[in-house]
Amino acid sequence: MRETLIAQVGRWAREIPDAPAYTFLDYSAGRDGAERTLSWAGADLRARALAVRLREVTLPGERVAILAPQGLDYVVAMLGAMYARVIAVPLFAPDLPGHADRLLLAYTDSDPVCVLTTTSALEGVHAFLDGRSVPRPKLVLTLDTVSGLLADEWEPEPIGPGDLAYLQYTSGSTRSPTGVEISHGNVTANARQLWAAFRATPRVSTAALWLPLFHDMGLIATIAAPIVGGNRAVFMDPVAFVMHPVRWLRMLAAYEDVFTGGPNFAYEYTASRVTEEEKATLDLSGVSVMLNGAEPLRGSTIHRFSEAFASCGLRPEAHTPGYGLAEATVFVTAMDRDLPARVTLFDRDALTAGRAVPHTGRGRVSDLVSCGVPTGQRVAVVSEDGTPRPDGQVGEIWVRGPNVARAYWRDEERSAEVFGNVLRDPGGAGGAGLPGGADDPGGAVGVGGAGGVGDSGGAWLRTGDLGVLYEGELYVTGRIKDLIIVDGRNHYPQDVEATVQEADPAVRRDHVAAFAVPGEDTESLVVVAERSRKAEGRDEDEVAANIRAAVAKNHDLRLHDLVLVEAGAVPRTSSGKIARRACARAYHDGAFPGGASYGRGAGA
Repeated sequence: MRETLIAQVGRWAREIPDAPAYTFLDYSAGRDGAERTLSWAGADLRARALAVRLREVTLPGERVAILAPQGLDYVVAMLGAMYARVIAVPLFAPDLPGHADRLLLAYTDSDPVCVLTTTSALEGVHAFLDGRSVPRPKLVLTLDTVSGLLADEWEPEPIGPGDLAYLQYTSGSTRSPTGVEISHGNVTANARQLWAAFRATPRVSTAALWLPLFHDMGLIATIAAPIVGGNRAVFMDPVAFVMHPVRWLRMLAAYEDVFTGGPNFAYEYTASRVTEEEKATLDLSGVSVMLNGAEPLRGSTIHRFSEAFASCGLRPEAHTPGYGLAEATVFVTAMDRDLPARVTLFDRDALTAGRAVPHTGRGRVSDLVSCGVPTGQRVAVVSEDGTPRPDGQVGEIWVRGPNVARAYWRDEERSAEVFGNVLRDPGGAGGAGLPGGADDPGGAVGVGGAGGVGDSGGAWLRTGDLGVLYEGELYVTGRIKDLIIVDGRNHYPQDVEATVQEADPAVRRDHVAAFAVPGEDTESLVVVAERSRKAEGRDEDEVAANIRAAVAKNHDLRLHDLVLVEAGAVPRTSSGKIARRACARAYHDGAFPGGASYGRGAGA
């Protein structure tokens, strides 16, 4: 591997010092948004100054928690921590609604010696530290008060690819947040892989996003990947997007050769909220890539979004489905940027039996979105005994490459289970790879079989996701722990959720959770669904009857219980995924106030 990513910040500061590096669109003071920009020289100076301040109170390898709002200070916090060779813990300000438990768990688990925040968030940080039984840091440092004059005192230190850069706490869709140990080598590799997959042009392409910087995709796509080619990153606060989703599109329209990304629900939300009058002001012809990278990916959403903004010049090929996870830093696979999204119709009964068979027009159908192929890493679909499965057979997705993390923070047992796996037949079927290496973005690295990138053998990451390689491309079918097993038959919850949201307009799209509860002889199906605006005035018994009929017809399943709840009640992870296990716990605890339940105890 060539120089680590953080070393390239100084390179751009020397070569293109005045070029814009990071621009934050600040909507806190008004609807129009104020641009605040750091040049490469400015980013490097502030990061070096922060590194000097950090090393006054920390040692290399100690943890530094970032409890700051979205903005340029957050970028400086990550870069400064990397310069100082401390381990960053990218979290968020305590006033972020809906994530208090996650912050408490992640902060306590990381046990930081220093907290980085901003003056505006300082009061909330002190309230968080004083009001809970959490580790006390040596220092709470406000990023916006660190003097740039300190930068001259910084003396560069060698940073190796094996040194830890940060702890990425998982979004917790199936378990409590867990810290993934991301090394400088991992973040360097993944930034280059993403940059290569997007075929970005150095110093020309622009990254424009609203994803939270504490989330893995937001961090890599906004902060890390632009460093590879000295590209500009423009970003805003997620709340600014939620309030007015057209802001996202206006940000994209302001640049040529622009890259962005978001979870599936963001595309659904934007297509439903942006008005015809707003569309008339948009030119999206410069959008090269719109990565859709959080499950469940919906073919209907992709089609709806592309149709909604075709009049704005948006190319159908721009919508780019992908797959990733925190344990692989984030990015694993994506469709080629010049190919349209591929939605394949499979026979649902065959798929639940473990085989990907094209739908012939008879029987039930599952439409799956291709997540494309990997860049600079390897993907295999594997059986329970660790043997790669051939094209067309469902199994667990395994990943191997320089971007794969080495362990979970302070959890040796789970680390060995997840990260230390070996294929039984390293030269067998089931592997997929793509030229374009982590160390040479845009270049070629020979890959073949199911072996590693540039070597043979070694440990693989078990993702916990089920998928299938079909005609060389990866399709994700679901999470192992989310499978609903009724009478010995597997059912993917996202299939049931799609059926429910299409069954009646009273159901809010992409706000449905399907999960299993124990029964006398087999598991039973429960669905919790949010009401949409169209539910007002509707007979909910009629809505429930429509949902039950659709589930029975499409899945040969009977609902044990259907719970209709108000908007916002179904829990989601920080990446926008439906948190099915959290929803199941809430259901078990009776935690859905105002929910209408239909048929509890009716059997399955």
